[in-house]
Amino acid sequence: MAIEKATFGAGCFWGAEAKFNEIIGVLDTTAGYEGGDLERPSYQDVCTDRTGHAEVVQVTFDNSRITYEKLLDAFFAMHDPTQVNRQGPDVGTQYRSVIFTHSEAQLAEAREKIAELNASGTYRNAIATQVLPTKVFWKAEEYHQRYLEKRGMVSCHI
Repeated sequence: MAIEKATFGAGCFWGAEAKFNEIIGVLDTTAGYEGGDLERPSYQDVCTDRTGHAEVVQVTFDNSRITYEKLLDAFFAMHDPTQVNRQGPDVGTQYRSVIFTHSEAQLAEAREKIAELNASGTYRNAIATQVLPTKVFWKAEEYHQRYLEKRGMVSCHI
């Protein structure tokens, strides 16, 4: 078993976390914040849209059971990667589409996947997803962890 991490921002982290948890080979997910400059941001801080952080899900996975490419496929399928700083009714930079890569290999794969999707015409508009090297991941408050699962909900819009 080879354990790796991947970090994705696909709008509201509640729905994204629930969807990643359904994937065989995903060992754990953690809702959090990444990409900004404020140390130890709270949900209230991030909601001001002034911290630079995105709501993200850090995925711990067994790459002998699920590949990073398959996680990328799931990520792009679970939200609209052509929207800028929003997903559905959620608006702000904290809801942007973003991939924080943990290695040069992930960086290359993410960029390649975006180029492939743009060339395929899968989406009417160009993909707006940012691909950035991981910075500091801040775990969100406990009440955000597995939020939908705790409430008996399967998923929500993202």
